[in-house]
Amino acid sequence: MTDRSLPEDPEALLRLGRELLAAQPFSTLLEARLDGFGPGRAELSLPLGPSLLQQYGHAHGGVIGYLADNAMTFAGGSVLGPAVATVGFSINYLRPAQGERLVAEARVVNGGRRLAVVRCDVSVRDPAGPPTLCAVAQGTIATVDRPGS
Repeated sequence: MTDRSLPEDPEALLRLGRELLAAQPFSTLLEARLDGFGPGRAELSLPLGPSLLQQYGHAHGGVIGYLADNAMTFAGGSVLGPAVATVGFSINYLRPAQGERLVAEARVVNGGRRLAVVRCDVSVRDPAGPPTLCAVAQGTIATVDRPGS
């Protein structure tokens, strides 16, 4: 596999994505999970436990930002190749996030040779009700040189 090539098999692509996520110590600390991964899209989630809340009992904005950022990077990487990083993003917090699980769904809006523009919706999911949209984000993902290459 070259730096830009990704497996065409959907199961192999998801497996690779999960390996890349597991290699991120911060993602492991937050118990992030890659729930969906395909060309131009990614879905990441994490359990919203007490240690991830701010003083009013809502998800901390940094946690929501992390999830949006990482989901957008995975979505961008699905069209640019695995050696990518976020070069910038903006996020709008729409409402407090309270519930069992945060879910970020990212989709590539436009992908080129070195850059991808990605949009992301972050919702809180709770078995007691429908998903609640709590934030929207947009970012730019770029290819990077891997260390040692």
